[in-house]
Amino acid sequence: MAIEHALVRAVQKPWGSRNLLPWSSLRDDAGPIGELWFERADTKAPDPELLLKLLFTRQALSIQVHPDDSYARSMGEPHGKTEAWYILAAEPEAAVAVGLQRDLTAEQLRAAIEDGSIADLVEWHPVRAGETIFIPAGTIHAIGPGLVLAEIQQRSDVTFRLFDYGRARELHVDAGVAVAQTGPAAPLPSPRHLGDHRTLLVANPYFVLERVELGPDTTRILNASQETWILGLAGDAAIGSSGIAIGEAVFLDHERCTVHAGAYGVKALVAYLGPQPHRNLLQAPDQRIVDLSAHRFGAPASHHKGSAQASSRIAENTL
Repeated sequence: MAIEHALVRAVQKPWGSRNLLPWSSLRDDAGPIGELWFERADTKAPDPELLLKLLFTRQALSIQVHPDDSYARSMGEPHGKTEAWYILAAEPEAAVAVGLQRDLTAEQLRAAIEDGSIADLVEWHPVRAGETIFIPAGTIHAIGPGLVLAEIQQRSDVTFRLFDYGRARELHVDAGVAVAQTGPAAPLPSPRHLGDHRTLLVANPYFVLERVELGPDTTRILNASQETWILGLAGDAAIGSSGIAIGEAVFLDHERCTVHAGAYGVKALVAYLGPQPHRNLLQAPDQRIVDLSAHRFGAPASHHKGSAQASSRIAENTL
């Protein structure tokens, strides 16, 4: 059982920013900060299965791809990397790349990586604040400049770079070709309302991502029956013995506690282990728990490792 105000670790990146406001007041005079990693306050606890980050882009990131669980394990890594992005802020021309414009053979993909023409083959999508992008393992992708985004992912840092805009960093041609889907990506998921306060953004075998909005001075019961991360987007709230404001995060595991929104309400992202949305994640204080069969307190969470491609389709009877 745990309720912890998350620690923040800054990670320098050549494409990062020196101004992280209003999401963070951290500065690093040694170089631009590209990522903020949220970590458990209990440094002796086992690593969570999920990793929550904020990304700040002043330049384009590399075009890259991540392996699935099977390929990662063949490398000696515990698992692959499926991820989702929630756009926090976007300049007018900001865009992300997801998948390729057309189908390629493996040989054509290799040639495009080696001669740099892959930069002209990825499919770019303009984005704006509030949108969600789902990146299953194996999806070729990139993030353009002028963005601030929240990322939830499997806890893995295995990345195969395919193109890096002239930066003198290693490319990973063989591994990238081995794991990449060599064609257009599946359509991006559409948000789905789960009641007055909850919007489902992404659900897949590894994690569920929701947006939660509570009005001023609203109280609800949070049933965090498994590993759960909450990131403040606007306003503030008390969460059990901890709390969030904009850019702050709380980690919970096997906890049932109150969430009380502040005078201006609260908007937050909530991420927890997949594959399905938690029916009783939020309840009115006087509401009885109806069914926690899929997420029992005190028992290990069911964590199916099936195909991430089909993961955004959720059966009606689970909601």
